This record gives sequence, C-alpha cells and structure tokens, in this order.
Amino acid sequence: MINLLLFLGAFAMMEGVAWGTHKYLMHGLLWCWHESHHRPREGIFEKNDLFAFYFALPSILLIWLGVNVSPPLLWVGLGMTAYGFCYFAFHDGIVHRRLPFRYNGKNPYMKRIIQAHYVHHATTTKEGAVSFGFLYTKPVAELDAERRRLAAGLSTSQA
Repeated sequence: MINLLLFLGAFAMMEGVAWGTHKYLMHGLLWCWHESHHRPREGIFEKNDLFAFYFALPSILLIWLGVNVSPPLLWVGLGMTAYGFCYFAFHDGIVHRRLPFRYNGKNPYMKRIIQAHYVHHATTTKEGAVSFGFLYTKPVAELDAERRRLAAGLSTSQA
C-alpha cells in the first residue's frame, strides 16, 4: 500500500512540477528551446523535444536508486515515469497528433484539457500564455478570457 501511495503521490506531484517548469522555465529562461513548440514544426523533431530527455533523467536516477539503494525511491521514479508517459501520449499523441493514432475525445474532461492546450498555443510568444498544466485546467472560457486580458496588457505596455 505504501508503494502505491508513493507511486500515486509522485504522479500527482508531477503536475505541479510540470506546471512550474512550463511556466517559469520553458516560457522563461529556456524559451529558446520551447519556442519551437509554438511554431509550425519542420520535420519530425523540434528543439522542444530536448526537454523530454532532460526531464527523464531524475526519474531514471530515482529508479536506479530504488533498485540499488532504497526501494521506496523506485516507486517515486516509476510514478514520475508514468506521468511522463501520460504527458507524452496526451500532449504529443492526442493534442499535437505526432503519433499514428487519432483520438477525438467525447469525454468532457478530455475535451476541456485538449481545448485548454489549444488556448495555450493561441499565443506564439513566451509572454501572455495561459494553462501550463496537463491534468488540471480552469474552464476554457476562463482561460480564454485570461489570455485576452494578458494580450491586451501586453499590447498596452508595448505601445
């Protein structure tokens, strides 16, 4: 039971890590990589794909430590890996259609998070974006209103 809780806790906590990393790192210091994701893709890969490699390293380390040093760390690493897999399948597979399957969600929750991601991509600059998470999002109407307020504020400050 403890292992399951560690796994689920790590999976759930990754939403906060993903949100913060996306908002402050990808739309901040490392926009030079992430910008490729907000532009039309040329070819199979984009610079943004480098994040998957670097974000996998902590979970790989925790899995290794869990197998060789402290078994509970295995479940934390596996929870992180499961989140990464779900993120990849949803984000790259369903939303951006980079995988060979098609999913047209009828479920209200899936519709909401897919639409929220499209609202996020309505902004092609590092400023003014909304909806940085994966598992949770505000209602799409609220996100779109927030994006419009931010865009209006950016236009005013640039005038």
